[in-house]
Amino acid sequence: MAAGGSSVGLGPGVKGLATCEDSLIIQGEDVSRIRKKFVRPCENGQTKVDLSCSSHLTQARRYIFAMAKDQHGCRILQKIFEDGDPQHVQIVFDEIIGRVVELMINPFGNYLMQKLLDVCNEEQKMHILMAITREPRELVQISLNTHGTRVVQKLIETLKTRQQVKLVVSAIEPGFLALIKDLNGNHVIQRCLQCLSNEDNKFIFEAAAKFCVEIATHQHGCCVLQRCINHSTGEYREKLVSEISRNGLILAQDAFGNYVVQYILELQIPSAVSKLTSQFKGNYVHLAIQKFSSHVVEKCLAVLDGQIRSTIIRELISATHFEQLLQDPHANYVVQTALRVAEGPLHNTLVNVIESHKAISRNNPYSKRIFSHKLLRM
Repeated sequence: MAAGGSSVGLGPGVKGLATCEDSLIIQGEDVSRIRKKFVRPCENGQTKVDLSCSSHLTQARRYIFAMAKDQHGCRILQKIFEDGDPQHVQIVFDEIIGRVVELMINPFGNYLMQKLLDVCNEEQKMHILMAITREPRELVQISLNTHGTRVVQKLIETLKTRQQVKLVVSAIEPGFLALIKDLNGNHVIQRCLQCLSNEDNKFIFEAAAKFCVEIATHQHGCCVLQRCINHSTGEYREKLVSEISRNGLILAQDAFGNYVVQYILELQIPSAVSKLTSQFKGNYVHLAIQKFSSHVVEKCLAVLDGQIRSTIIRELISATHFEQLLQDPHANYVVQTALRVAEGPLHNTLVNVIESHKAISRNNPYSKRIFSHKLLRM
């Protein structure tokens, strides 16, 4: 799902609303009678939403909530918001404010709520915030919902006052772990990172550092953790990077954690590199033959300095059964990367060691890639 949600367009829907005689019933009344309160025919045979006076809207106000949950009714109400008359906005607002939670998680109502957040005044927005933060974890549950997450993201984008931010942060903080690991909820955390200040996101950075292993080894969490590193600064970033690096050996071997370790390596922060490589030293052969950690070893070879590259390559060459690395489905790629980055005498040594195993390895489906490598002939 995309990180943001856009409002339903009016398009041909309004025309269809006035001409289609389906059997939709709202509160016991045929929808065609309700449509007449909003839709008027044009001379060209088309239809348009008629808001020439507030009386049309006032007469139909008891149907507004039901319309908000209907595909076509929702489009009409959005059109009312687009026209921007504060009096019209207030009429709609008054009819839905008592049930905004229900609308936020509704397939159609969520679009109306997004549009409302764009046009409402600060007093109205505070009423919405109070409604969705009154019950503990209510905002978290909305954020976990497929439709609700879009509204919460829009809400975060439109926060303007300290009081508003404090309400949202206080409501989200208890559900941080559930949100960051959820398909829908993780986008709410990412929107906080994008829209709020470092200080307001303090709860994210601190929790991310505290639970970094749990988050990094999760399908969605590993992606958000990288965004946390990217958006954090100062002491928050230092602590987060430090905790991830401290657990580097565990994370490097994980299906998702390896991506976080690679991201840290790319940043080339000296203290982080030192922590990671001190854990990897003596384990490069073991890491090279594993599916996930082999990518980390390749990353080390590709982005770190010559001394560390030399350490890695010498460790690989010294393996008891080096030919097994050549024939391994994962380690063969590490050896290929080593060939590309090795220089001078070390490159010659690596080539000689590889060539010495040519007789027993050249026909292996994995090692044949190495023996066909042009760097062996340089």
